[in-house]
Amino acid sequence: MEATSSDVPEDGFDADQLPTLFGHPTGLYTLFFAEMWERFSYYGMRALLVLYMVKGFLGFGDKDANAVYGAYTALVYMTPFFGGMIADRLLGQRTSVVLGGLLMSAGHFLMQYETELFFFTALGLLIAGNGFFKPNISSMVGTLYSEGSPKRDGGFTIFYIGINLGAAMSPLLCGYIGETYGWHYGFGLATFGMLVGLAVFVAPNLITQVLIFAAALAGAYSMLAFNAGDVFSIALNTFVVFALVLSGLAAVIALARGGLPTEVGNAPNPARYFLNLGLVLVGTAIIIPVFVLLVSGFSVLPGIKEQATLIPETWIEPMQNSASPLVKGLATLVEEASRPAGLVLIVSGLFATIYLFSEAFRMGKIARERMFVVFTLTFFSILFWAFFEQQGSSLNNFTDRNIDRVSEERLVADSDVGQTVTLRLVAENDSNRELEFFSQEFLGHENQADSLDAQIEKAITQVEAAKEPDKQLSGEELSDLIEEVVAQPKMTMTAMTYLREFAKSDAADDSDKQIEWTFTEENVGKLGLGGSEIPASVFQAVNAVYIMLFGLVLTAAWGYLGARGKEPSTPVKFALSLLQTGLAFGMLYFGTQLADSDGMVGAIWLLLMYLLLTTGELCLSPVGLSMVTKLSPARLVSTVMGSWFLATAFAQFLAAIIAQFAAVDEGGSVVPIPAETVDVYGDVYKLIAVMAVCSGLVCLAMSPLLKRWMHIGVHDPESDLQPASSE
Repeated sequence: MEATSSDVPEDGFDADQLPTLFGHPTGLYTLFFAEMWERFSYYGMRALLVLYMVKGFLGFGDKDANAVYGAYTALVYMTPFFGGMIADRLLGQRTSVVLGGLLMSAGHFLMQYETELFFFTALGLLIAGNGFFKPNISSMVGTLYSEGSPKRDGGFTIFYIGINLGAAMSPLLCGYIGETYGWHYGFGLATFGMLVGLAVFVAPNLITQVLIFAAALAGAYSMLAFNAGDVFSIALNTFVVFALVLSGLAAVIALARGGLPTEVGNAPNPARYFLNLGLVLVGTAIIIPVFVLLVSGFSVLPGIKEQATLIPETWIEPMQNSASPLVKGLATLVEEASRPAGLVLIVSGLFATIYLFSEAFRMGKIARERMFVVFTLTFFSILFWAFFEQQGSSLNNFTDRNIDRVSEERLVADSDVGQTVTLRLVAENDSNRELEFFSQEFLGHENQADSLDAQIEKAITQVEAAKEPDKQLSGEELSDLIEEVVAQPKMTMTAMTYLREFAKSDAADDSDKQIEWTFTEENVGKLGLGGSEIPASVFQAVNAVYIMLFGLVLTAAWGYLGARGKEPSTPVKFALSLLQTGLAFGMLYFGTQLADSDGMVGAIWLLLMYLLLTTGELCLSPVGLSMVTKLSPARLVSTVMGSWFLATAFAQFLAAIIAQFAAVDEGGSVVPIPAETVDVYGDVYKLIAVMAVCSGLVCLAMSPLLKRWMHIGVHDPESDLQPASSE
């Protein structure tokens, strides 16, 4: 997203006269770190969200967790459209960023408390806060450059690195600490990150320098001190530490020359500022409860235990029981579309589509064909982001359940059969350092220890008793759950989760924090001991690290090809992104076909998937906004940009629907052992791979026509027309 500024700006400063470092305004580095820490908080929470809903106090099944995640991410991408309008017309960017930061800080803070109302209120605050924060801090970057400045794209590239540095740090810290030591610690770190980002933005220049450097050192120390200890984790954390410290030093040097001009992002009408602020605060207070209702599916209301669907379950159930996969798929689509958040998005999308098409048909030939290119590529972008955003939902669960995240030191041998060992259920400390960890490696294996059933029963009883009274299971439901979990002959993720969650609680004593395991012949040659386990959420850092590694490389490659007249057109880049996405999910499918007898897939397949998914993202994401601004008429560019974000929001909702096909349990039932879930995920990812490749081939086939409709190098006077003045 770009904003323009003039050489004699209304804001009271000359962009060309601002102090610089490496050719860029020093204020850019303030915005870099403010955005970095905000993204740290957002992606830290996102890395934990689905795992927290499934394994934490909420105890959601995959279906409900995916629905909430889809509603949340969709609304998060919808609100920036309105937040940008409020900033442009009422508050200015600076106040909007501060307001958004405060709302998100409050949201992250509430995530630490285990009540359902606080949980969904936190999501409502985050949705509203992101709407104010996200579009406006990006726009402020543009105001630091004069109109037509050749440095502007480079400035946004630096800013984009800040986004991905924050996105890389958050799973390594929030994800690791949240999964290892307790969810509230992970969410607490996200709160800290948001507050640091806000303080960096509003503090005086000298204090900002101290905050940036101190926070960079604290983050670096934490990533070196808290990690799984294996080679992969150490290498990943070390790379991010190096980037963080280097960025911090550059920012301190830059800000020593001058910070963010106080005139940047001020209110458009200072005389009405306080009146406008009051109106916005009242409106925000009204809309947050609406977001809470939408994202919860009305389940926060008294007497409603499940998320509501506006189409009765009695209509959907016959479709779900159909023998036809097509009808079953349609049932999932109908069910998700009938949720409150889904209906809001669908109605908004239909309105935007009808309006923009009606506008396009009133245009001249060149402008109309350019708009058709925007519509077509926006459609393909929806498909891309719907596949891409499996990261936070189905991919997170797949990584948790079926990716081999343990580096064992040895395998159980014949001589171990019949022996009993004591394993720790919590993070290593001085009192349990001599004990091996009860890791993911034990999933799908038998245990002959007599104490296990009683310990599982106690863990389930205590975890369920800690829930809010109206969300607790009845006596009969609790007995059925215990009977179902205990009856499983092999260790399931459900049993492991209850054991770990109770062990981390304040109600657990020392005996509850360890487990006895008696080896059987079935364990020989399969069950590993020693080593370390990488939390599933940590792998969400890989995408951001790949972007930091390859983003500038790909940018340079496009420049090299462009200088020789060989750079692919925008439609071809979109096609390449979808083709690479297909290959990415193809890697996961091949991985599931090569899984071991326990259903565990090598982590290398996940890393290959993220590599191809990242290169696909780099072929689409950086050129998407540029495409909108270049091809849309000036009088509609803001509206079309808003529809681009709305399309991204719809993609998040579509991603949740796709994730439902990978659901392996329902609320209150047992997650099957990895050998029984691996093919469920494999089949879904094969389908995604096929759909992505087919979509990419269609886009590639259409690219000559789309390129012609772009009318590259042709000036169209209609595109220069500005919107009519409201004055």
